[in-house]
Amino acid sequence: MAFAWSGPAQAGKADDTLNWSTNREIAVVDPYYNNTRELVIMGHMGWDGLVYRDQDTGEYKPLLATSWEWAGDTALEFELRDDVKFHDGSAFDADDVVYTFNHVSNKDNGVLTFRNVSWIKNAEKLGPHKVRVNLHKPFPPALAYLANAAFILPSGHYDNAPAKADGNPDFAAVEPMGTGPYKVADVKAGEFVLMEKNEDYFANSPKGTPQIGTMRFRTITERNTQIAELMTGALDWIWDVPKEQAERMAAAPNVTVENAKTFRVSYMAFDVDGDSGTDVFTKKKVRQAFAHAINRESIAKNLVGPASEVIHSACHPDQFGCTQDVTKYEYDPAKAKALLAEAGYPDGFEFDIYAYREREFTEAVIGDLAKIGVKAKLNFMQYRALRDIVRKGETPINHMTWGSYSIPDVSAIVSNFFTHGPDDPAKDDKTKELVEVGDNSVEPETRKLYYKQAFERIAEEAYWLPMFTYAKYYAFSKDLDFTATSDEIPRFYTSKWN
Repeated sequence: MAFAWSGPAQAGKADDTLNWSTNREIAVVDPYYNNTRELVIMGHMGWDGLVYRDQDTGEYKPLLATSWEWAGDTALEFELRDDVKFHDGSAFDADDVVYTFNHVSNKDNGVLTFRNVSWIKNAEKLGPHKVRVNLHKPFPPALAYLANAAFILPSGHYDNAPAKADGNPDFAAVEPMGTGPYKVADVKAGEFVLMEKNEDYFANSPKGTPQIGTMRFRTITERNTQIAELMTGALDWIWDVPKEQAERMAAAPNVTVENAKTFRVSYMAFDVDGDSGTDVFTKKKVRQAFAHAINRESIAKNLVGPASEVIHSACHPDQFGCTQDVTKYEYDPAKAKALLAEAGYPDGFEFDIYAYREREFTEAVIGDLAKIGVKAKLNFMQYRALRDIVRKGETPINHMTWGSYSIPDVSAIVSNFFTHGPDDPAKDDKTKELVEVGDNSVEPETRKLYYKQAFERIAEEAYWLPMFTYAKYYAFSKDLDFTATSDEIPRFYTSKWN
């Protein structure tokens, strides 16, 4: 695609509206009943948690809480602010925290990413502005989850949720309400979400004071349309720009292009137990052959971007407890072919591969596999549809990604995939045992020790093929003062106009 640019983009700055876009359709604006990355972003804009994680230092700072302390290994006590109001003007207090945590930690209420809150047993009120959060068992990364994935709602928020066709409450249909620096002003499902500056946002928040008046998210499914609108000023910010296009856009005088690392990783999961009806990946040597056949370094360097790096372990290198000191599979097509022959497939085989994101990455994988005599048919799908069939065990191999909900702890990834949950491709009891010791120990060194054993077992058995860390290309108007962060959460509430 050739680009033409005619001058500085003024539309966003001119009407004090930051226009941003992705290709996802947003029908639900609720941080617990929509788990897309877009809602993670909007969650931090429209809602607050008890604590805030400083991206520069990793330090946890007071947000809705003013202070906290551990009460033994399985309880946290929080003193709360007394000067915060929700977007409807109602005052924030302990009742809101207790209501929120008791609702979301109840599995029957159907929070989409339940594991983000499943460690909470309940919450109890100790005073008008003091609460205790009780844990089922020791959970060392509790503050990380509270900072990134536990937003506070007003007491009674879901009590009058309308009924779905099956008679159950439709919690996702309740009007959004938080305390954050921006409030949801209008939504048209599948098209846009409009958020306006919270003029009454509380002082001294570590999020700062919102500067831009309006945030407008728009769904634009075609990448080239996004780029064209950025160039003409109809959009102010986009991401996930393909590397080649981003490099060309960097020459535009009205656009800033940046490649930044994220917590997201690319991985391939094998049908280890043959549930899909294809038994080739039940053979360890076949899985190892694939690991040697794929040139991950080339994909990272040539397609992803300079901030990307190859990974060998089922975690992100920046997460606590992650180690890359595991069995490694270097790019070696000859060794891959030899392993295939040893597994009984000297002439290769045909199979279906499933993916949902960055088609060109998966096509590069297919090209590498063709060189060792295996032919893949690509089934490219929407994320939700693919996730559902993966969880039913219907995919022989899937090429997917995981962003860990931007949690800087390996429990946010390895515990999701290797403790017999719906995304676990192996259901290996030993791996589960090792991970759970790491998840539940209060001693950091013990956690690291057991996680390392788990990562080595996953790598040696090739249950999963870790591919590379994602690096996103951001492209945004020169008028916009925006800073990318490594946790893949654009903090638009810190942005302002140049």
